Amino acid sequence: MAAEHAIPTHAEPLFSIGPLAVTNSMVVTWVVTLAIVLVVQAGTRRIKLVPSGVQNVLEFVVESLYEMLEGIIGPHFVRRTLPFLATVFVFILACNWTGLIPGFGTIGWGGPTEHGFHVNTPLLRPTNADVNMTMAMAITFTVLWMGWYVQAQGFGGAIKHLFAPKGGMHGAILFVLVPIFIFVGLLELVSIFFVRPLGLTVRLFGNIYAGDSLLEAMGGVLHFPFNVLTLLPFYFMELLVGIVQALVFMLLCAAFTTAAIMHEEEGH
Repeated sequence: MAAEHAIPTHAEPLFSIGPLAVTNSMVVTWVVTLAIVLVVQAGTRRIKLVPSGVQNVLEFVVESLYEMLEGIIGPHFVRRTLPFLATVFVFILACNWTGLIPGFGTIGWGGPTEHGFHVNTPLLRPTNADVNMTMAMAITFTVLWMGWYVQAQGFGGAIKHLFAPKGGMHGAILFVLVPIFIFVGLLELVSIFFVRPLGLTVRLFGNIYAGDSLLEAMGGVLHFPFNVLTLLPFYFMELLVGIVQALVFMLLCAAFTTAAIMHEEEGH
């Protein structure tokens, strides 16, 4: 029975727009993005000197994220990185919490089974339970990180930072250690372009997919309305997980960025 109601590991295509297959997670992504845009427009349409309502909430979020990231990245470079880092935090959090709305994974197309009606193709799938979405965000960050890295170090400085000997070494020992530093630089490139994006992708996807699978399993322990009692503690836990995973993704991106631009910040 558990296998019968297991959440698919991949997003299900709903329809196609030309060669583009639109999946259930893409639909949720568009809806969440539109909702964020509408909320921001509502809060910034008429800016007040003394904020209230939606504007007050938006300013609190932005100021809190700015102060947090400023302590990690530094006051100079935070202005360049805040638009992406703050946006990715808000987007991930909104997607994580949206996926907890009843009906995700249970409304769609399917057929009767020996255990009742089973949905084979859900209409809605939590965005971050799709590895394609988490990978897209990780790749986007990697591309932006490259730009920030070159801005901070310069192109020649970036190459030197990766491959040049450290510690101001001179003399014959330098010729012995150069191959080692080149090898270490190549390992760093593997880390930058493979290990880091893979880690960001799998960490977010794994936690959100596991949480959705847990809610799916606990919802099937008892029949409605008694299953609500088993689900409530896990819903509260997933609300916290949604915040934590959004923070973890943003802070890891901030930490990787700090390592890339620390020399420029030290100069200031």
